[in-house]
Order: sequence, then C-alpha cells, then structure tokens
Amino acid sequence: MTVVDSPAPVSLQLSGRRARSERIARVLFLVAGLTSVLVSVLILWSLTREAWTFVSQVEAAALWTDGWFPRRGMYDIRTIVLGSFLITGIALLVAIPIGLSAAIYLSEYASPRLRRILKPVLEILAGIPSVVLGFFALTFISPEIVQRFSDADQFNMLAAGIAVGILVIPLVASVSEDAMRSVPNALREASYGLGARKISTTVRIVIPAAVSGLVAALIIAVSRAIGETMVVFVAAGATGGSLFSTNVLGPGQTMTAAIASQAAGTDQVVGEGLTFQSLFFVAMLLFIITLFLNLIADRFVRRVRQTY
Repeated sequence: MTVVDSPAPVSLQLSGRRARSERIARVLFLVAGLTSVLVSVLILWSLTREAWTFVSQVEAAALWTDGWFPRRGMYDIRTIVLGSFLITGIALLVAIPIGLSAAIYLSEYASPRLRRILKPVLEILAGIPSVVLGFFALTFISPEIVQRFSDADQFNMLAAGIAVGILVIPLVASVSEDAMRSVPNALREASYGLGARKISTTVRIVIPAAVSGLVAALIIAVSRAIGETMVVFVAAGATGGSLFSTNVLGPGQTMTAAIASQAAGTDQVVGEGLTFQSLFFVAMLLFIITLFLNLIADRFVRRVRQTY
C-alpha cells in the first residue's frame, strides 16, 4: 500500500511588509471617513448655533410680513420658501418630461452605437456652469420666450425655472436610463412573447419595474433644483429682497438666492440686526426640507423596490 504525502498547507498570512501596508491603508481610510463625519457635524453645529440665535431673538411679527428684506428687519420666510417651490415646480415641469423621454429613448429605442454617442453628449450639459445658464435665461429665455408671449418683467421666476429645468435634465435622464437598463431583458422578452408592442412593454413593464430608480431620479432633481443658486440669483432678480408674490412672471427670490444676495459682501450683513443669523436660519430650513424629502423618498423606494 502506497502512502501519498499530502501537500504542506499554504500560509495565507501576509508578509511583514504587506501587513504594514494594509494597516497603513486601513488607518488612512479610517481617518478619511472620520474626517468627513467630523466636517458634517461641524457644519450642522454651526448652522444650528446661529439658527437658534436667530429664532431666540427675532420677533414673531417679523416672520410674517409683506416680504423678505432682512436688512430692514423683515424676515417673511414664506416669501422665499414659496419662491423656491415655484421655481422648483417649473423646473420639474421642464426636466421630468424631457429627461424621462430621453432616458426611455436611450434605454429602449437607441442602438448601442447611438447610445454610446448620445449619453455622453447629454451628460455634457451637466457640466455647463450654472452662472452661464443664468445669463442664458436672462438674455435669451426671458426676452425671446417668456416676454414674447406675456407681459413678464425682464427678471422673472418663470425664466429662472426653465433654466433650472434645463440644468436638471441630464440628471433625470442619466439616472432614469440607468434604472431602466437594469431591468432584466427576460421581462421584456416575456412581454414581446405575449404579443406586446415596444411602447406597451416600456410603459407597462419597464417603467413599473424601474420605479424605485425613477423615484431616486426625481428626488435628485428636486434636491438639485431647490438647491440651485446662481441661475436664480442672476435670472429671477430681487437680489436685495422680495415682496411676497405668487406671480411667476415677476421677480422673486428663493432660499439659496436669499443667502447669496445677503452674503455678497460683509458690509451688507454685519451691523444689520439679525441679518447674518437669518442666513443660517434659511440654510437650516433648506437642510431640513431636503432631508425630509430624502427620507420620504428612501421609505418609498424601500417599499416598491424589486429584486431580480
């Protein structure tokens, strides 16, 4: 009977040099992660501290006035909140139909070669500086589109909303296209096997299956639109303040534009009562709104997400 010696076990222990490299990499990544958490905590602490100073010292009557003029002691929050939602709503009316249509075409109708060309071209739009789109809205969208069909002012919220929508289109299209491309082809083939047309398969199979990704695209679009500053700062006017108005054909101000306009120079903030603290209060309010939207979207996505 022949006895075959088994091979000696291979040691999986790292060598001294490689083990040190792994430890150093682990420490570096840990420091980077903790630094990002620390920076986030410091930012939140700074916002909370100054926002609390504003809330504890401002008079309640100053929060419900005729407009947002912090240098005059008028802190009508509803003016800038309503302006933010109006411009965001206009932007979504522009971005969602166009972006979703572009995503459907790229995912379901375009050939692979054409997709490789069109998608990078579409995403280039996201790289255009927002200040450029702001001047585009002021010099083209407002006079050539909005004012041509209405008696709008040169600075108006409608033109700003359209420009913000153009800015958001690549985000909606890219995220939505990725979500629809992740739907298994087996679902499409099963639909075709039952005699469904491509449009029926897209609307009744692909879009419902990709709804979690589409909702994510919507929330990203809302967050990007409500947080946009330069387009609104340039095109919507009302840089010194804004009266409360629901007229999108006139000037208006959003939360981000209010912060930018008042923080444009220290001489406009320091020595003007609670003007400086009001900027932090607006920033905290914007943070809470964005966080609330993301929490709702995350809960919805968890409920409708499908695993293949």
